[in-house]
Amino acid sequence: MMDEQTEVIRPETLALDKLIKATIARVEASPDGGASDTVLFLGNRHQSFPTAVIRDPVLEPVDKLVWMVIMLAVRETGANTAFPSYEAISRMANVSSRSTIARAIAILRASRWLTICGRMRKASGRFRGNVYALHDEPLPLADVIHLDGDYMAFLNKAVSHGHARVRTVAKGVLVSIDEDVGGGRNVCTLEHPIERRIQSAVSTGNEGLRRFFSFTRDAIQQIRHDSMGNRQARDHHGQNSNSVETRVRKSHVQKSNSGCSSSNNKKTTTTSGESESKIMHAGEHGEPLVYPRRLGDNQRDIANRYLFTLAPEDRQPILDELEGRFQAEQKGMKPVYDEISFLFRLCELMKSGEFVPNLGIKVRDARRARETQRQQSARQDTVTEPKETEEQRQNRMALAKVRMDEMRKALGMPTNKGSASEANET
Repeated sequence: MMDEQTEVIRPETLALDKLIKATIARVEASPDGGASDTVLFLGNRHQSFPTAVIRDPVLEPVDKLVWMVIMLAVRETGANTAFPSYEAISRMANVSSRSTIARAIAILRASRWLTICGRMRKASGRFRGNVYALHDEPLPLADVIHLDGDYMAFLNKAVSHGHARVRTVAKGVLVSIDEDVGGGRNVCTLEHPIERRIQSAVSTGNEGLRRFFSFTRDAIQQIRHDSMGNRQARDHHGQNSNSVETRVRKSHVQKSNSGCSSSNNKKTTTTSGESESKIMHAGEHGEPLVYPRRLGDNQRDIANRYLFTLAPEDRQPILDELEGRFQAEQKGMKPVYDEISFLFRLCELMKSGEFVPNLGIKVRDARRARETQRQQSARQDTVTEPKETEEQRQNRMALAKVRMDEMRKALGMPTNKGSASEANET
């Protein structure tokens, strides 16, 4: 009878019964005599995901899925592990297109969910791979420009990316930065994480769309509008392709019309990718700006965006004052830990008319002195260099002919008979 009852019970239940008995025996044998309750989790293993990545108004479903797959790979193998390959991401996310995965990774980097923190090279100097950092929420701009030295260059290049979605997101990030700069906001200001999270929660709530981490409200609306236009264009192009395939069997004229439609579509795609930065790199009289050597590429890009809001003649004095402040550190002055915030403050003083050159005066005078010395040296070299006379020129040409004939003779080639006599006469 017992054997018949055992045959009815599922093997999983029998295994569970053994697990429960083993658990009871272990607890009872413990030193405390099993004073506490014990629980067994019998379901499947679950992973938690930040709600911010789910509610992100910019990321598309495939972008969020790729982020989750990367996070799963990191959690399963430890915090310090190899970045999952495209094949692994494709298998786990069920995304067959490598270009789609590459597009998602580029968008995650642009929106600061993913950061390239460094690059590894072999002993020979050959590129080996990147060092990525995955975040549970988009990093502030100040952190990204410190970790990713090519971030701003990546954004400026991404506005001409081959995929329209990458172009749209990269342009949205740059537009958000320019909007903050134009509004007199310090893009590298320190914000409390709780304030940023509350702001992002409000943005995706019922109170209407607001700022979401690195994206301003207007930028999010523009991204959604552009994305909707891109989807409609793709759908329209697909419908046209299907209709053309049906009609091409009936008329060659309709086939030529479909070619016109494809040409127009290509033109539209090219136009949507045109988004160049409006940064001015020149100062007064169109002269190139001289930056402090301490500023990196990311900082120069952001500095140019602030300097663009000033008159051309006011840009170089700001950079000179910043360089003077850096040089003053060597004389005991307190270090500047946030270069962009300091430059932002100088720009605000310039706009309000309160800027008074101080430490930058010596920097300006030293630069002008070097330029004056360089010009004098150039003029002196031009004056002292003797000009070649006609007689010297003739002698030089005759000697060259003689040497040429010697080379011809050594190679068994015919020589110019007149050159030797001319040389001897000279």
